[in-house]
Amino acid sequence: MHTVATEPSNTAVTATDAFDPSFRSTVWSLGVGGFAIGTGEFVIMGLLPEVAADLGVSIPQAGHVISAYALGVVVGAPLLAVVTAHWPRRLLLVALMALFALGTLASAAAPGYLSLNLLRFAAGMPHGTYFGVASLVVASLAPPGRRAHAVAMMMLGLTGATLFGVPAAAWLGQHLGWRSAFVLVGVIALLACVLVHRALPRLPAAEGASPLRELGALTNPQVWLTLGTGAVGFGGMFAVFSYIKPTLTEVSGLSLGAVPLVLALFGVGMILGNLVGARLADKALLPTIGGTLVWSMVVLLLMLVTAPHAIAVSFNVLLVGTVVALAPALQIRLMDVAGEAQALAAALNHSAFNMANALGAWLGGAAITAGMGWTSTGWVGALLAAGGLVVFGASIWQQQRRSARPVAVLPTARRV
Repeated sequence: MHTVATEPSNTAVTATDAFDPSFRSTVWSLGVGGFAIGTGEFVIMGLLPEVAADLGVSIPQAGHVISAYALGVVVGAPLLAVVTAHWPRRLLLVALMALFALGTLASAAAPGYLSLNLLRFAAGMPHGTYFGVASLVVASLAPPGRRAHAVAMMMLGLTGATLFGVPAAAWLGQHLGWRSAFVLVGVIALLACVLVHRALPRLPAAEGASPLRELGALTNPQVWLTLGTGAVGFGGMFAVFSYIKPTLTEVSGLSLGAVPLVLALFGVGMILGNLVGARLADKALLPTIGGTLVWSMVVLLLMLVTAPHAIAVSFNVLLVGTVVALAPALQIRLMDVAGEAQALAAALNHSAFNMANALGAWLGGAAITAGMGWTSTGWVGALLAAGGLVVFGASIWQQQRRSARPVAVLPTARRV
């Protein structure tokens, strides 16, 4: 039986208790933090026209705010994971959520385009480490064969944000200004600080944890190839979703009032993808990763056909959301290949996803700026998914090549 070490004043939590009320309370409190982060990350994609008009920039330029947040995740995830490697888990998670709350509330008061980009960068820094450490906590409490399911339960906060938080914040932003959406997110994040502090057991850091040991993950080629799979392959979803609002209004002919409903469908797709992807990953991890990348190519290319038709594109947006099935699968893959550098590898997974966010938003915006039209993001997305599949293939090839290396066997003594 696997036991998670706790401080002396707490009873040990075992895998057989994984789905008891105490465990669920831990998962849902962490999920509220994920809800806040997910709402803050995705709502800006539905408010780009409002941000652009307020700051006096073009919509593709406003899209750089998305990239700034994503780059904050890319930089913050490895930096904070290494620096805080020896911190107790509860203290670390509360501190990370407080940092996100402050960055988000400050974003609501940003006076201009440059300051908003800098503050979104700061707000993104704790994102990857929060989800990485939270994933390690819930996975350590899960019974064998249920790790991906446990991670998916915690990640329901993030995916659920696209169904409830993002449409609500987008509606608020459209009626009271985009800044009000960030105020709402900041308040939810502060609530999450309280809930995490109350519900999470006082779990210490892993025995022997240190910045040097965490940095060992950077010498492992399988860690880099897995991260590359997410950074490139997941970018396809962001290439399309970053510009979904103008696509729906300019190409599909939907009214502004209908956009939050389609964003909610994207959230339904993310929840379905998260849950189904986790179950498939627990049964067959590598086929799930490869299959999801192929599925991503298909549904992103469909945007070229469905975009002019309101009903068809709405269903297609739901399918695009299911691509998030890649997230729990790659999280478990990193846990398997990272060895003792679990915290850094888990945090880097979200760093890679936000590199995908930045890459997808940038390439999608570049295609639009070049005059290729709003639907060109479908081509960009499919090509990124194909690129992720190539990187994943390289990971499998390297793993099989390493496994096939002959092992030196010492000669045995000749029998007399």
